[in-house]
Amino acid sequence: MEDNWKEPESVLPDKDDGKAWKLIENLAQGALKEQRRARRWGIFFKLLTFTWLFASIGLFYSAFRVDVSGLGNPEGHTALVDVGGVIADGNDASADAIVGGLRAAFKDPGTQGVILRINSPGGSPVQAGYIYDEIRRLRGKYPETPLYSVIMDIGASGGYYVAAAADEIYADKASLVGSIGVVSSGFGFVEAMEKVGITRRTHTAGDYKAFNDPFQPMDEEATARWQQSLDSIHNQFISAVKTGRGDRLTDDEVIFSGMVWTGENAMKLGLVDGLGSAGYVAREVIGHETIVDFTARLSPLEKFARDLGVGFTGAMIKVLGLEGTVLR
Repeated sequence: MEDNWKEPESVLPDKDDGKAWKLIENLAQGALKEQRRARRWGIFFKLLTFTWLFASIGLFYSAFRVDVSGLGNPEGHTALVDVGGVIADGNDASADAIVGGLRAAFKDPGTQGVILRINSPGGSPVQAGYIYDEIRRLRGKYPETPLYSVIMDIGASGGYYVAAAADEIYADKASLVGSIGVVSSGFGFVEAMEKVGITRRTHTAGDYKAFNDPFQPMDEEATARWQQSLDSIHNQFISAVKTGRGDRLTDDEVIFSGMVWTGENAMKLGLVDGLGSAGYVAREVIGHETIVDFTARLSPLEKFARDLGVGFTGAMIKVLGLEGTVLR
């Protein structure tokens, strides 16, 4: 049988054609060099981007850090501690942060008076109670150093709880003040689950362990017991306000109803002593216009780590429906 197979013609240049091979070699080497160059520039720009990012974060957060050394007036100064945002563990307005600032403010020999500047809608009754108790302890330890609360946009619920420990409270005429009450809220999905055909399976040890489960019907006895707990916290709140404000409060139980008032109306009820800003109190009440900020600040790394952890924990709490009771 005759063999008709033929060797295919090579598509490559003849080995003898040195110029063609040289051209291919140069092209290949050029491509490799270009890839290496692109890779190096890519690494450089990535490093540059990360360096810029962390430097920006550091500069941003360092702008809020205050070095109080050498800022006080030789004749004395007014110390300032901010309570900003929700009063809760892990927040800027946590009890640890506020108490740390207050201790430093009272301890400083140049402090002639302390202003607790509040801009908070409330938060944890436990955290607010810690701050309240520490203010009263510090006032007993430093009886010559007065403390004044100054409410900015809002000093409601836990924010007012903290303010009530001060010698006097000041606010703007349009500030929101009060909201002396307690709230615990959630959702119920029982009927929605029935319509969709979903069955909830919960296993507990303890009759009331899952009493607040949003996927199960409310238990009347458990609800009554929970209401007792809320009433108890509310009474603690009321007692703290009455202790702090004394006979300056008007004899009107609506004060403790959870209602919120403007600073102007709050003054009529005895919730506020006067209208004015932190600058006004430092200048006209304390008599030392120089203000030194003693608010505790986290370092950039601490704040980043805290936000990362709190963000994850908060998301899990919401997913699991474990939100706590708050003063509102």
